[in-house]
Amino acid sequence: MTTAAAEKVYRAPGAAAQLNISLKVDAGAHLAWLPQETILFDRARVHRRFDIALDEAASLLLCEIVVFGRTAMGERMEQGEFIDRWRLRRGGRLVFAETVRLTGDIGAKLARPAVAKGGAAIGTALIVPGDETLLERIREASDSFAGEVGISAWNGFAMARFCAQDAAGLRADMMRVLARTGAALPRLWLN
Repeated sequence: MTTAAAEKVYRAPGAAAQLNISLKVDAGAHLAWLPQETILFDRARVHRRFDIALDEAASLLLCEIVVFGRTAMGERMEQGEFIDRWRLRRGGRLVFAETVRLTGDIGAKLARPAVAKGGAAIGTALIVPGDETLLERIREASDSFAGEVGISAWNGFAMARFCAQDAAGLRADMMRVLARTGAALPRLWLN
């Protein structure tokens, strides 16, 4: 599954926008969730929630890219609110949970070396099943990454985390990682 265009979240003077995504993958099924980027404009406010129910005999490739402003247009997200909550249940058991919370002066936070070192794009690829063999295939491409990529596997799934200066660099890195999983990329990703 993909989207026809990037998702755009504009300035929100009132309450934060709510985006709730529930995915269910039954036994023997495979879901590839590969939307185009989510672009957050300055002063955007959004709370996004992923709830994923995965059968023990199902597989998943979930990819999400978030861009803080359109750097190619000279725009950066300086202020705003981005709360991103993920919960993955496999066979009914919670196996992965995290919440990213960036509020207030997001531009200053992203400038910090330990956060994004001035980067304006972050991404996550969640791969189930995933193991050390998959990690080794991905690590073979590590010399070609434009941004920073961290890769790990545990509890039967693998995760790649991305941080780059812009959306184009991050998308290229994500495509290199996804190619190592054997995933067929949506045609829109190749333009």
